[in-house]
Amino acid sequence: MFKIRPYLLRIGLLCTGLLLAAMINTTIAQQDFLRQAQGRLGGFSGGGGTGDSIQHRTGLEDSITIHFRFLDTSRMQGFDSALYDFTKKFPTPWTNVHLGNLGNASRSLLFSPIQQPGWDHGFHAYDVYNFTVDETRFFNTTRPYSELNYLLGSKSEQFIRLMHTQNIRPNWNASIEYRLINSPGVFQSQNTNHNNYRIASWYQSKNKRYQNFFIMVGNKLQSAENGGIIASSYLDSTNSSYEERSNIPTKLGSDQIGSINPFLTNIGVGTFYTNATWLFRQQYDLGQKDSIVTDSSVIPLFYPRLRLEHTISYSTYHYRFKDQFADSVYYDSLYNLTLRGAPPIYQDTFFLRDHWRSLVNDFSIYQFPDAKNAQQFFRAGASFQTLQGSFDSGMVKANYHNFFIHGEYRNKTRNQKWDIDAHGNFYVNGLNAGDYNAYISLKRLISKQIGFLQLGFQNSNRTPSFVFDRQSSFYLDTANYSSFNKENITNLFASFEQPKLKLKLTGNYFLVTNYTYHTDYYRVAQASTLFNVLQVSAEKIFRFGKHWNWKTWIVLQQRIGDGPVNLPLISTRNQFGYDGNLGFKNLRISFGLEGRYFTEYKAPNYSPLIGQYFFQDTATVRMIRPDISGYLHFRIKSFSAYVRAENLNSFNPTGGGFTKNNVPTIDYPYPGMQIRVGIFWSFVN
Repeated sequence: MFKIRPYLLRIGLLCTGLLLAAMINTTIAQQDFLRQAQGRLGGFSGGGGTGDSIQHRTGLEDSITIHFRFLDTSRMQGFDSALYDFTKKFPTPWTNVHLGNLGNASRSLLFSPIQQPGWDHGFHAYDVYNFTVDETRFFNTTRPYSELNYLLGSKSEQFIRLMHTQNIRPNWNASIEYRLINSPGVFQSQNTNHNNYRIASWYQSKNKRYQNFFIMVGNKLQSAENGGIIASSYLDSTNSSYEERSNIPTKLGSDQIGSINPFLTNIGVGTFYTNATWLFRQQYDLGQKDSIVTDSSVIPLFYPRLRLEHTISYSTYHYRFKDQFADSVYYDSLYNLTLRGAPPIYQDTFFLRDHWRSLVNDFSIYQFPDAKNAQQFFRAGASFQTLQGSFDSGMVKANYHNFFIHGEYRNKTRNQKWDIDAHGNFYVNGLNAGDYNAYISLKRLISKQIGFLQLGFQNSNRTPSFVFDRQSSFYLDTANYSSFNKENITNLFASFEQPKLKLKLTGNYFLVTNYTYHTDYYRVAQASTLFNVLQVSAEKIFRFGKHWNWKTWIVLQQRIGDGPVNLPLISTRNQFGYDGNLGFKNLRISFGLEGRYFTEYKAPNYSPLIGQYFFQDTATVRMIRPDISGYLHFRIKSFSAYVRAENLNSFNPTGGGFTKNNVPTIDYPYPGMQIRVGIFWSFVN
């Protein structure tokens, strides 16, 4: 059978996106037609009250109006024009740390347990690098719009993102997006190569009764694993050869640096995760027809009262760990695994694999109490899911099913004062029978002077992720035959936001029972007692003069009770710099210093074979100095550039180099100083 090589597939995907952008060049002129459905659930809209418009002037004084919405909300939004926050352009948020290289396994400094009921594969260390269905944007634009993003960092780190969207018809939009993350890394065997793609379509019939949504997302994540450096003493060694960090020996992997060719990835020891989802949703509305008559046209309107919806989605998940240079000493000492071959140094290839297929059919009914407010509705539905798992290189297979019901109520009042969201689901039958989730959020605009107040509650009862099931290839604790109870997590949350003061306060209080976790590199356990976590955060911008600002984010966390969770008491990020135009009309510029710091704590360690962070309560992680970056961001019309010098804190005044590495995860140091230069360019065709 003919086999498509990976680099040919990537080149073909790039060519397809560029060809689509070139072939579809229709200019949309019916702007009034697009605006008329503003704010209605499922309707196309050329403008929204809360979003911004991007305008690009040409010689003909033409302009673009572009907005987007997500699959499960009708609210049209505009692009975030904030220039100072680089993390909004990058896949990893400031609250996350990784294993020393962009694309390696990542975790949050904040307590954020899984509260989604039903089947879950359990592999979440690479979630921040995935394209997902939930974050897919459905655009509505008056002209074709494209984005080109390219970032180059130290050690040939590359970040590429291409996006194109346009309305093929006034009532039909399509978009395509591709992203590449390729980073050889500084230390041995930590190179990464991630490829993501997304195709989306949104169509609505001319009479407004029917619409459909199509999403195709795929992610191919490849990350080498080095098991961490052999000893932290190498970081401070007087041996000058170790100033070149690629010379420091690691626990896994051969002595070679990663490839800088994004189309040629050589990972001898590493994690290979591949997933894809195809989703198609159709909706048909019953309701009241209306129209707007202008001098030149009649614009049809439609107010839905009852909606019928069908959604079908098919997903595949392929999780693999492969070691072509398996060392029996490492596997025996940490995982109690005896490998085949001639001990004690070289063994044959070690391989783990879980492969899943999921098919979900959902039927839902909506009812709209207020004909003039389609953002108030009741929804009820039922779903049937079939699951097929394949383990141990396909030798072991299992088939499961789930049947669950769900309901929802949302109300964004027309006076914009109340925003209510209440939803829940319950698994009636199947693999995850008895799982449920209940969520309610009440948000109120008290006044423009006081601001917004939100109160909420969530309770979930869920089966532990499948990596805690003995059938999984990644379940290595073969001596443990315990069956785990369902996890139960309650979250009480509140937030207060005052836009005029640029202030936001948030609080979360978690109550957790039957928390399932890994106790070391492979052993599993479940907490037998209830424990609580209190989490309070604040965001604030302080002004110093007209253009100088201090922006601060701070999170305080405290575990209450004896639970297998350790958290930094304080995590904070701060920026101090200039935000303005320096007297130039078309220039927007932001420059200054940025820092991140968290207090010492017993941080989770990482297990490469199973791709999981695990609880440990012996070694303390301390930051030598706060992470410090210098930044210069600027925008001229549709062109933006980001120039950053990161990890300046690693400067060693004694040796003169950048060798004072912070180590946020045991044996996984961050690199020294990194220079990143990126361009983010938008085009209107």
